[in-house]
Amino acid sequence: QVQLVESGGGLVQAGGSLRLSCTASGRTFSSYVMGWFRQAPGKEREFVAGISWSGYTPSYADSVKGRFTISRDNANKNTLYLQMNSLKPEDTAVYYCAANRRATIFRQSHSYDYWGQGTQVTVSS
Repeated sequence: QVQLVESGGGLVQAGGSLRLSCTASGRTFSSYVMGWFRQAPGKEREFVAGISWSGYTPSYADSVKGRFTISRDNANKNTLYLQMNSLKPEDTAVYYCAANRRATIFRQSHSYDYWGQGTQVTVSS
């Protein structure tokens, strides 16, 4: 089992940047495929980005490609990151990190086994 805690959310103006972090504790962080999801009010939870065990094969939703970067630190900090640049008001949502024990970056939230509590990101226009 792994416990996930997100941080780094906040209020930012359109065009600005934020970096989210997700710190993992419990079983070996490096054995999990990790993902970032988000959920806006009244909408379903959607895939944002995912990353393999090694960190060499990230995957992104089309809506964030070229603006967001997912990365992970397996060696020292057991932490997942999401660097978000050129933020838009439509990026406003609660952002969640998630872990799955399989070898695939799934885009469906039900394929992930562990979740953090979420961190709010609000982008003003």
